[in-house]
Amino acid sequence: MLQKTVEVCGKEVKFRSSATVPRLYRMKFGRDIFKDLSKLEKAYKEKQGKGDEESDGFEIEDLEIFENVAYIMAFHADPSISGTIEEWLEDFEMFSIYEILPEILELWGTNLITDVQAKKNFKQVAGK
Repeated sequence: MLQKTVEVCGKEVKFRSSATVPRLYRMKFGRDIFKDLSKLEKAYKEKQGKGDEESDGFEIEDLEIFENVAYIMAFHADPSISGTIEEWLEDFEMFSIYEILPEILELWGTNLITDVQAKKNFKQVAGK
């Protein structure tokens, strides 16, 4: 389980990534976090490649995925946060997705690397 604290609008927000996150995401939103984050990461990389990220903007669906993933990871780190994503987002002023998204993608990617290494080590120990 990995955790990271990110400053959002002057507030320290904890985000946590673990094997529980895909299940929490699926239960709350009825979607596959692996597909959603892959789509979001692709959109983010395309925006970075164009260089003028603010003018291009993200599609509405990408923004919704970002909000959902950020909420689930924040809720996983601190279950005392607001019970709905709308209430949680009300705690913040407007902020740039370009400041927070890289932190979330890095946390998610680090967690996936850790999971893959653990599986490889298990197969070696199990003699597979």
